[in-house]
Amino acid sequence: MQKKMGEAVARVARKVNDTVENKTDSLELNLAGNYLHRLPEEVTSLLHLRAINLSRNRFRRFPEPLAAVAALETIDLEENEIAEVPVEKLASMASLRSLNLRANPVGPEVRLLVRPLVPFDLLLSPEEPVPKA
Repeated sequence: MQKKMGEAVARVARKVNDTVENKTDSLELNLAGNYLHRLPEEVTSLLHLRAINLSRNRFRRFPEPLAAVAALETIDLEENEIAEVPVEKLASMASLRSLNLRANPVGPEVRLLVRPLVPFDLLLSPEEPVPKA
């Protein structure tokens, strides 16, 4: 199934890249609510992808193929199961402007990320209050 998904993404990527190169459009990919838990490497061939909505899926880790999509400006990963975030890879994404990690069990180290360490807006849910003993 993973191979079929990768082939489908590659076909879409070729069509989109052709369209965008012939015009000056950009692309937003909405894969919200699809029970995805990983992305195929072929997503890196979406050269003109500016925004991707992966909210309400089942990602446990940040989908690392996204770090190789140079034009990506907005990543929505709200309501997943992400606990770990590759901070170094995210910081190297020159076009990234917004990363939504609301409603994810991210670790406390992610909450320490502030500008200028990361050059994008990082959206997180408020911290849960610590119960009093």
